[in-house]
Amino acid sequence: MDDSRGALPAGLGIQSLTDSASLLEAAELYARVFRYQHKDFSLNPNLLSALAKNGGSAVGVYADATEQAPRRLVGFAYGFAGRDREGLDFHYSQAAVVDPALQGAGVGRALKLAQREVALAWGQLTMRWTFDPLLARNAHFNFNSLGAVGAAHERDYYGRPGTDRLVVDWGLDAGAGLGAAGAARAAAARALTPHGLGTTEWGLATPATEPEALGGSWIAIPSSVVAGDANDAERAALRQRLADTLDTMFRNGNVLLSCSRVSDDPSTAAYLAVPASAL
Repeated sequence: MDDSRGALPAGLGIQSLTDSASLLEAAELYARVFRYQHKDFSLNPNLLSALAKNGGSAVGVYADATEQAPRRLVGFAYGFAGRDREGLDFHYSQAAVVDPALQGAGVGRALKLAQREVALAWGQLTMRWTFDPLLARNAHFNFNSLGAVGAAHERDYYGRPGTDRLVVDWGLDAGAGLGAAGAARAAAARALTPHGLGTTEWGLATPATEPEALGGSWIAIPSSVVAGDANDAERAALRQRLADTLDTMFRNGNVLLSCSRVSDDPSTAAYLAVPASAL
């Protein structure tokens, strides 16, 4: 991959990570951003190297050296080749991390686009990843910015409480996406701004009355939460309520298309769930 700045700010560049030093730096950034201290959650640079050579990816964003600091890694993503029980092959993006000082600067988007290049080079036409369904900012980026689709909900994804995840699929070319007509309907739905929802609706589904919503439902969540809050009793109850709602939505054949802040309550955001058959 070329060291291309793309849409990144001046002073930042992106590249594939191939040598031991850069992979070690990536493992250190990963642990620091996620605040992992136990060695069980650390990344193995040898594994990262092997994944990148066998259908996977390891990409990073570097900040150029300055008088105050040497060149350093400020963003990192990695993934691997996957296949689900239905036989769909995809590139699974396990993690993307960005130095907190540069979040919101386009680094996350650059990492995903770099992974897309790598996946297409391997012949993979879909990218899949997961995220915490209570993180509205992540959801908005995944659905509204990238155009991915929420395809499933998995409880305790990592085998421990508090790790419920939404499964996201992103078609990497026209043949793997929704098709022209479906993409147009999805774009119109994503442009909608929810209203009339507040804290009393968090975790619950409300019918969407807008024609562009395709007979779907809004699912309200907090517009901002702190990750890693599974021990908070109130938040745990919200997670349970939201999990029940999402399970019902997916069981009834819906997908998630967007997540946007509610116009008349800035403390609330809402997913838009629509019937997959309507796309």
